[in-house]
Amino acid sequence: MADILVLGMAAVDFVLSMDSFPTEPTKYRAKAAEIVGGGPAANAAVAIARLGGIPSFIGRLGDDPLADLVLNDLEAAGVSTQNVHRAPGGRSSFSSVYIDATGERQIMNFRGEGLTEETGWMSALPPARAVLVDTRWPDGAATALDLARRWDVPGIVDGEAPIDPRLLEKASHLALSAQGLASLEPGDDLAGALARLKSRIPGWACVTDGANGVWYTGETGISHIPAFRVEVVDTLAAGDVWHGGFALALSEGQPEAQAIRFANATAALKCMNFGGRTGTPARDAVLTFLKEYD
Repeated sequence: MADILVLGMAAVDFVLSMDSFPTEPTKYRAKAAEIVGGGPAANAAVAIARLGGIPSFIGRLGDDPLADLVLNDLEAAGVSTQNVHRAPGGRSSFSSVYIDATGERQIMNFRGEGLTEETGWMSALPPARAVLVDTRWPDGAATALDLARRWDVPGIVDGEAPIDPRLLEKASHLALSAQGLASLEPGDDLAGALARLKSRIPGWACVTDGANGVWYTGETGISHIPAFRVEVVDTLAAGDVWHGGFALALSEGQPEAQAIRFANATAALKCMNFGGRTGTPARDAVLTFLKEYD
């Protein structure tokens, strides 16, 4: 049995490192380059495997060579891909990613085309200890969250805009980016926006804001957990890795605040390494890092 079903987007990322982002229509030369697997859900699934969990990835790919790269990379990382659908004639997703000298990233993504929308087959999936979905395949995400409710396990949404309203109602845990929260409750005050959102959704919620930490809905209102301060090399996939660590911690029975801290440490260590999800740490490294801050 999988610890966590992870549903959503898988892609190939062409990652280029440079001093600053391109601003002119001319040629630029990269300082370093990697071709790595990407996509929010796929990155989270790899993080879960690196952290000692057993993830099963549910996703949509084409029948092109990029799909072969995606599947080979996931399987090599210890992620089950038996529930991936490859559409005849479909085109898989890929991204061009620039990383500047501060570790910030700029992404141009092609979402893919001709991919399946069928979800009925998911009803036969065996139970898992948690379900994590991104927002890139709304029908699939809604179906997977229904499974989480049926199994009485955490149903977690990686909340990037646009967010289908069904996911707000079905999620037990809504983990939003600042951009995702702003799409639902505009305003610069993240704590206030999160409080307004919580008043109209049934589940627990949080918002991640990179180096500024995480705000979440606690028993006495909105609480905050700071991020760990590290030397940032590459932020690509850090949010996805955070969601993988958070989902795994919840599946193990950790309370939300403890799960946030575990996820914060996992994402911080990832940011210290170039190459997207290739920099995702193993569990021993995360636990050692946390002990240093205790």
